[in-house]
Amino acid sequence: MSTKAQSRPASDAPTKEFGRGSRRASFVTKLVLASLALVAAVLLSVAVGSSESVSIPDALGALLGQNNDASAVVDARLDRTVVALLVGAAVALSGASLQGLTRNPLADPGLLGVNAGASLAVVTGLTLGIAGSQLSFIALALLGGSIAAALVYAIASAGVGGSTPITLALTGAAVTAGCTSLTASMLMRDQGALDVFRFWQVGSVGGRDLDNLPVTLPFLILGAVIVFASARTLNALALGDDLARSLGQRVLLVRLLIATGAVLLACTATSIAGPIAFVGLVVPHLVRFVVGPDHSKLLPLSALAGATMLLLADVIGRVIAPPGEVSAGILTALVGVPALLVLLRRKVVTL
Repeated sequence: MSTKAQSRPASDAPTKEFGRGSRRASFVTKLVLASLALVAAVLLSVAVGSSESVSIPDALGALLGQNNDASAVVDARLDRTVVALLVGAAVALSGASLQGLTRNPLADPGLLGVNAGASLAVVTGLTLGIAGSQLSFIALALLGGSIAAALVYAIASAGVGGSTPITLALTGAAVTAGCTSLTASMLMRDQGALDVFRFWQVGSVGGRDLDNLPVTLPFLILGAVIVFASARTLNALALGDDLARSLGQRVLLVRLLIATGAVLLACTATSIAGPIAFVGLVVPHLVRFVVGPDHSKLLPLSALAGATMLLLADVIGRVIAPPGEVSAGILTALVGVPALLVLLRRKVVTL
């Protein structure tokens, strides 16, 4: 009897190690597949257009530096491809971190009033005549989104019990409503501002260049580093604030830090391309369905899937109504609504 009892742990250990190894291998396989899907989306983005398309091999050769007939076409589409890749990854990362931070399945970058605050700042700049270039749009959107998020957090923290997920969501909804009302009132009085703003508001990666990338890239990198470094903290917060404290987490401090990273990603992405709907909401749920709730796996796959989704939406928008284009923000909303309904019906998203 004692011999069997002593041999049981020894026989169980290889099984446990094998289980961990197989799970790691499974995640690596999913990561590789997601990366390949992103590469395919990038090739489609530089190869397919509303007026002229090139073959995938020619597009790949042009990207690798070969001077062929497709080089000029690929170079013309490279800017919007890079913008879609960065914005899609940033919005999905922001949404995944906000859902974990607030424990709210419907959280996205608009939860903390980021999109509404950015829109209000851009409209204010247009009305005052200080928003004329893409760089000014970026600065105003970053400023407005950051102020709105800070206001939401300050108001929620002032209440009884502090900045709980419920108070954050309710305060964010209130600030969003207030910013939206102010934005609408200013646009009603300024037709010129409305004409410029409506093209930015729909969300698009077309017409953006990479000249301002040195200004925006540091914000994206900083936000991504904060969010990726907070994966284990997000796992602890998912257990509840009390259990997170018992695990040694300084809940208020880490909440503020994670919110800062998520807001930096959302503000910067919004400043570049305008509000992109549903990427930050739907993509984390789709990825969570595949890899589970562990944020160390959820966050990198969400970034890859978000970039892929926005790239494909941009490609579809180019060819769906030639010779014109449909903005990527409109396509993500059209795809995101039925996807969210399917997730709700299958109880992947539980309210």
